[in-house]
Amino acid sequence: MERLRIQLPERVDRIITTLQEHGYEAYAVGGCVRDSVLGREPEDWDITTSAMPEETKALFRKTFDTGIEHGTVTVLMGDEGFEVTTYRIDGKYEDARHPKEVSFTRSLKEDLRRRDFTINAMAYNEKDGLVDIFGGVADLEAEVLRCVGDAEERFGEDALRILRGIRFAAQLGFRLEEDTRRGMRKLAPELVKISAERIQAELVKLLVSDMPEMLKEAYELGITGIVLPEFDRIMETEQETPHHIYSVGEHTLHAMKNIRADKALRLTMLLHDMGKPALKTVDADGVAHFKKHADESCAIAGKVLRRLKFDNDTLYKVSKLVCYHDYRMPAAARNVRRAMHKIGEDLFPLYMEVRRADVLAQSDYLREEKIRNLDEIEELYHGICLAKQCVSLKDLAVTGRDLIGAGMSPGKEIGEKLKELLELVIEDPELNTKDELLRRL
Repeated sequence: MERLRIQLPERVDRIITTLQEHGYEAYAVGGCVRDSVLGREPEDWDITTSAMPEETKALFRKTFDTGIEHGTVTVLMGDEGFEVTTYRIDGKYEDARHPKEVSFTRSLKEDLRRRDFTINAMAYNEKDGLVDIFGGVADLEAEVLRCVGDAEERFGEDALRILRGIRFAAQLGFRLEEDTRRGMRKLAPELVKISAERIQAELVKLLVSDMPEMLKEAYELGITGIVLPEFDRIMETEQETPHHIYSVGEHTLHAMKNIRADKALRLTMLLHDMGKPALKTVDADGVAHFKKHADESCAIAGKVLRRLKFDNDTLYKVSKLVCYHDYRMPAAARNVRRAMHKIGEDLFPLYMEVRRADVLAQSDYLREEKIRNLDEIEELYHGICLAKQCVSLKDLAVTGRDLIGAGMSPGKEIGEKLKELLELVIEDPELNTKDELLRRL
């Protein structure tokens, strides 16, 4: 069998070769090897070595301590930094995340044994080729995600690996091996010990992957029940209405698939119907209704995003898009201008993407009419932008200073009058001239 070759970046190979020339073992390791075998461009390159941290530092001109207590030194090569970590064995884990202590070893096998999944436990250098002790290549070929050794032990050491496993499967399009699934299900409650920031990072990577619907697997394994219990509620809520053929949760999964892989958009589709379970009513004919669910969904979205420590910009965008995700209008220019004003010129194109993804995840009932309506709104929107019609105070032909100059007294009445004039201009863009608006004072 022909030896599998990986093209190492010149600087990575130089670090490895330098360590080898001084009597140490050294390999590229982990995700960079996995991605290289898959023919993907690695995001970064990690190096593992038998050299102790101080021995590594002695060989290179520029280094700094990244995590010296865990054996990691960053070696600077030009404008790039590469993490070089000593082979190690993790001690007892006490918080389901970090080992209490680590001990260094001269054995590559011991270092690879402590890693999470077989596809991440491969090492490579030019001299020895690929070191694949735990069958990572076979699992890549079979498109399966499998723990190194005992799954319960791996997840018991670090519960975040449970979410990472779902995320890797979603990014790579892999299935979970059965023992790995069992370990995830059994240890899922340990995720309560993981920080919100870590959960957020893994959730976002899963959502913007090619398979955000892997969230359903997380639900079936009891994972979302711990990190996103709101999702469990929508998975258990049916929609008995002609407009829908899926439960709220299944509709949500389809809606996420229907929209491009942008963080704010995928989060919006995840959260847009979270308010439905609390507001569901069923009429005498057995038809379900979810009146004002957008407002309730917006409130829940805010709670979820704050709980998971999302930044304020994401909180603002997603909350507003969730709030307006069901905002519908006849296709008339004045309606579109009013919607642009309400939703915001920056968010209106995203709102259109959200509406379209939502409709495409519904039933065929009235779908052609709904899509035609969105197409017409989009055409009007482009016309409004092309004509540079005013939809906000910043584009109004008069300012507060103009109103004061025309005789109005400073005060809150100025703001109210500007809003009143903006309403006139949204209704009729031709009125947006300084003379015309001052005439209407």
